[in-house]
Amino acid sequence: MDHIAAIKSFVDKNRELILKTERYVWEHPETGYREWTTNAYMKQTFQDLGYTLIEAGNIPGFYADIDTGRPGPMVCILGELDSLLCSTHPEANCETGAVHACGHNAQCATLVGVAAALKEPGALDGMCGKIRLMAVPAEELLEIGYREELRKKGIIRYLGGKVEFISRGFFKDVDISMMIHTSVMEEGKRFGISKGSNGCIVKNIDYTGTAAHAGGAPHKGVNALYAATAGIQAVNALRETFQDKDHIRFHPIITEGGQAVNAIPHLVKIESYVRGASIDAIKGANERVNRALAASAAAFGANVHLGDRPGYFPLNNDENLRQIAREMMEQIVPAEQVNFNDNWGTGCTDMGDVSAIMPAIHPYAAGAEGTGHGNNYYVRDPELACVNPAKALCLMAYKLLEGDGAAAKKVIAEAKPVFKSQQEFLDFIDQLTLDVDAVTYCEDGTVSIQYKNKD
Repeated sequence: MDHIAAIKSFVDKNRELILKTERYVWEHPETGYREWTTNAYMKQTFQDLGYTLIEAGNIPGFYADIDTGRPGPMVCILGELDSLLCSTHPEANCETGAVHACGHNAQCATLVGVAAALKEPGALDGMCGKIRLMAVPAEELLEIGYREELRKKGIIRYLGGKVEFISRGFFKDVDISMMIHTSVMEEGKRFGISKGSNGCIVKNIDYTGTAAHAGGAPHKGVNALYAATAGIQAVNALRETFQDKDHIRFHPIITEGGQAVNAIPHLVKIESYVRGASIDAIKGANERVNRALAASAAAFGANVHLGDRPGYFPLNNDENLRQIAREMMEQIVPAEQVNFNDNWGTGCTDMGDVSAIMPAIHPYAAGAEGTGHGNNYYVRDPELACVNPAKALCLMAYKLLEGDGAAAKKVIAEAKPVFKSQQEFLDFIDQLTLDVDAVTYCEDGTVSIQYKNKD
């Protein structure tokens, strides 16, 4: 048996553990930075397999290293712990509304499958370097207000789990990173490999006005809800000016819209992103969005606090890794079942941040049905969603680290990450932070607005 066949057999041998993990994580959904039950299950599973863990500690997540005993590059394989919120999903948690409507339960199962397969005798034969297995929290950018509170308390620095792990040094010494996400695919396709996807800036937008009796004295109030809805409509009027090539998205939700129907709302809270295909496009669109939001507040005599935070960097899948992924996936399924394309996705992932500092790849695997993030999303075929990705990631690691790691060294040498160091990346995204009360009312009757950081 050649080693590729052996690796696939090692994954198959642990199929029961993989499927057990998928079901457990599905049945215990938790949103980002709250995944303590999932984290405990994953920790115990890894420890039962014989791994020593480096834990995040005050947040969920950990990593474990595998050393082949021969010098070479380090490859990181990741899986995400968190769920979404979709309270109308039939299997959502009845108290929290949490549900794995994006398939991260399959990622956890895949990561366990990789961990188990690489512990099999002979699994590391012919390989050099190290493999880091990483369970990461908080990929889904939601509950922004909650995460902002964690940030203010000093528990986290960044809203996304991988960015937070970068800041904690968990990617130190990592040369290449990869993971596979479950997806709903067209008939006959088992894997998908695209060019990349959007990044984003995360926004907390708090409009403030003056409360008053809504029926008896509305003229004495300043309606924060009207100012907020005007701001949303002002941004809507900008949409046709966004260029198609930039894939700009702005999709706000109102999380607090007033406290009593007979009182003029004095505080309205909005969460949103500004998404785009490049960091320059995101920054440019975000300034225009902020200007519209601020001007709308001024039009009503209200104010708005603009709280921008670094979200996710655009994902750029490394071209050499794309080719390696394709080659190894074709060892698992027929070539026509691998959808290799140059498409650009308009969703976001914090694997984009990883791709900004090192060669990385984030392909997709079939096995889900329904609408992603919707109330009809399920992992229906765990063989495709969990077992096949575990095989693909093990084979990719083998291809990269085979012999003296020539394939990995080629990837590293030819990669063109945006930033030369992880610290340079962190310094850059910190500049995206904005905290400003955008409207100033002057004694002479003039009004000024500030919608970006001053130079």
